[in-house]
Amino acid sequence: MEDTQLIKGILEGCVLGIIAKGETYGYEILSVLEECGFENLGEGTLYPVLTRLDKNGYISCRREKSPLGPVRKYYSITDEGVIYYEKFKENYRKIIESVNKIL
Repeated sequence: MEDTQLIKGILEGCVLGIIAKGETYGYEILSVLEECGFENLGEGTLYPVLTRLDKNGYISCRREKSPLGPVRKYYSITDEGVIYYEKFKENYRKIIESVNKIL
């Protein structure tokens, strides 16, 4: 199994966790993910996750002109997103406990 299959399953919750800490934009999210050890993630991986979170109502997006150039999309978590994120963390902890018992 490739690492990408494992990462794919948890990336949504991690992205939501970053956004839950405060309004942010795509490049900042990628930077935080990379700082935390998620290597080689690109826009092609991140933006579909952001689109899915937005479509499901877990985040909201606003556009604002960037001081450095084009319009930038800023993401923030919704009330529904907070509930989803808390459930994600609970489920993740249960899975980790089970896996650690085996490994």
